[in-house]
Amino acid sequence: MSDETTPDTASADPLDLGGVIPPTVTAFHDDESVDYETTAAHARYVVDRGVHGVFPLGTNGEFALLDADEQEGVVEAVVDEVGGEVPVIAGVGAPSTHHTVARAERAANAGADGLVVVTPYYYPVDETGVVEHYRRVADSVDLPIYVYHIPPRTGNALTHETLDHLTDIDAIAGVKDSSKDVPWLARAIDEHPELVFLAGSDSLQFPGRRVGCTGGVSAVANALPELLVDLHESYTADDIEHARECQSSLYRVREAFKGGPYLAGVKAALSLRGFDAGPLRSPLRRMDDGEKSQLEATLGEEGLL
Repeated sequence: MSDETTPDTASADPLDLGGVIPPTVTAFHDDESVDYETTAAHARYVVDRGVHGVFPLGTNGEFALLDADEQEGVVEAVVDEVGGEVPVIAGVGAPSTHHTVARAERAANAGADGLVVVTPYYYPVDETGVVEHYRRVADSVDLPIYVYHIPPRTGNALTHETLDHLTDIDAIAGVKDSSKDVPWLARAIDEHPELVFLAGSDSLQFPGRRVGCTGGVSAVANALPELLVDLHESYTADDIEHARECQSSLYRVREAFKGGPYLAGVKAALSLRGFDAGPLRSPLRRMDDGEKSQLEATLGEEGLL
């Protein structure tokens, strides 16, 4: 297969995931209670601008700061708004298998099309523990499961041998890789053509497609979906140079997003585009006026406002 085009969707994935999938935000009121209406409106915002799926309760959805009832409410709100138009793949990860299974069952009942299951985090887990974790989640629901590999946050990296064992679980349909380890990703794609792979870092949207990802999960796409849709459509149309130019712009935008507190760039950029998703939940915090002004300047220079 030529590396000049996105590969055909792998047969193991019933949702045919690919393209641009934003890890949608959870909106909050000023008192930090969840604003379900605006959370749903954000899913509508990105879908109306051409994305190919939505991923509530990822890192940008502040999933680790929500309780189980809030997480279920977020999935319900997003499914009610855009379900049936694009796949809704819900994050259900937790440090324990017990809580992950419970969240998986609630997300399935709320109407999610698939589940994104981050590797267990905080405690070190060996290969046997990881495989058993995913097997128990798979046994609890009848939905495709996408492994979320983000070792800088979880402390648990997957070896290629562990991934081999995970693929023995029928429900495993793909991998969202946020390791930023391109050799690991490229080898995983080479060894598992039956899975879909999604690039999980904004810095690797174009390179990820070059090594065989069918698409990507992009934080920037939460606020600027048009840029990521342009990159993906250019790439699939074999306009490699324009796709590369989109990635160059994405590098600059990504750096601007990082010019303030962790995760604050997405909601700041949304507000600059007229969409107020409220604050982040403490201890996360918004950009201050100076940081937001610098972000605004960069987005203006890129022609994105």
